[in-house]
Amino acid sequence: MSAITETFNSLLSLAVENAASDVHVKSNKPAHLRLHGKLEVVDMDPLTPEQIQEFLETAMPASFYEDWKQNGQIDFSYDLNELGLGRFRVNGFYQRGTPSVVFRHVKDTPPTFEELNHDAETFKKLAAERDGIVLVCGPTGSGKSSTLAAILEYINETFDRHIVTLEDPIEFNYTDKKSIFNQREIGLDAPDFELGLKAVLRQDPDIILIGEMRDRATFETALHASETGHLVFGTLHAGSAQQAVQRLFEFFPVDQQESMRRQIAIGLRATITQRLVPKIEGEGRVPTVEIFAVDSLGRKVIEEGAFQKIPAVIEASEEVGSKTFNQDLYRLVKAGVIGRQDALAYSPNPKALEMNLKGIFLSQGGIVG
Repeated sequence: MSAITETFNSLLSLAVENAASDVHVKSNKPAHLRLHGKLEVVDMDPLTPEQIQEFLETAMPASFYEDWKQNGQIDFSYDLNELGLGRFRVNGFYQRGTPSVVFRHVKDTPPTFEELNHDAETFKKLAAERDGIVLVCGPTGSGKSSTLAAILEYINETFDRHIVTLEDPIEFNYTDKKSIFNQREIGLDAPDFELGLKAVLRQDPDIILIGEMRDRATFETALHASETGHLVFGTLHAGSAQQAVQRLFEFFPVDQQESMRRQIAIGLRATITQRLVPKIEGEGRVPTVEIFAVDSLGRKVIEEGAFQKIPAVIEASEEVGSKTFNQDLYRLVKAGVIGRQDALAYSPNPKALEMNLKGIFLSQGGIVG
């Protein structure tokens, strides 16, 4: 093991000891750990561009080297299980002509709904679907992968399904229980999402996980898979259900968007949008979610292109599993998981949430207490 590999491994060991979610290493600057959502500087000598370059080119799979040299950015997994540190998702890239690297610590064991403090009822209903598309949405670092892992592990323990994942890179490792998993890593097992997804359809899957809906070709293939009897899970960068649905139509030229409304309305089962909120004891963060469970009313607003009505549909459709951010924030406050002030700070409508926390709720018939 080279000296620079030992240096990086020591840094990653420090990250695991302190429960850091991410590690940032920039050329000629001190490394930083992300602890409970905040960046903290590490007391160590800055690493040079040459040292970062050496680590990346030593750690990445040999088949990735040409892609790194050509594109100046790379994603791969870094396995330190032999040191008891688990695995890391690595993103190497250049900024201002010098290399940087960001590590995301990946826990090998999929979490449970209870460990994530999710209200599991709707997730379990979605896991039992036989076809359609379920999207987990949110910004980078909002816990999308953990929520998807909890859903897939619930399926693994409950149903006999063949589950094929396409990931860049693989995050959680699954052990076959009632289901069978085949996990394919982009760059190692498949050249890209589009070709990997086309091949998956010939592998007799019941459920397909697509790490990220990145482009039109990937989404169209996913939509086709959902129409032919497959349940497809994927992630999308969006901050709300309304934004997520609109993003799907942005994959298509303007003159095709109207014709896609019915197809997407029929195929989409739900969007789960989440953000992380600090726990009340100050140790770690917990996901809070907005769920748009697409029923007949949801399909109608999508078909009509009336996306601005989606928030109202969610609020009126709790009985089918939909949930607003405020409803979930209220649940977490009442359960003692998050504090009142943090809930208000992360709420998209803090005035309404404040009324809820005082026991005042608006209904179609007026105010109820």
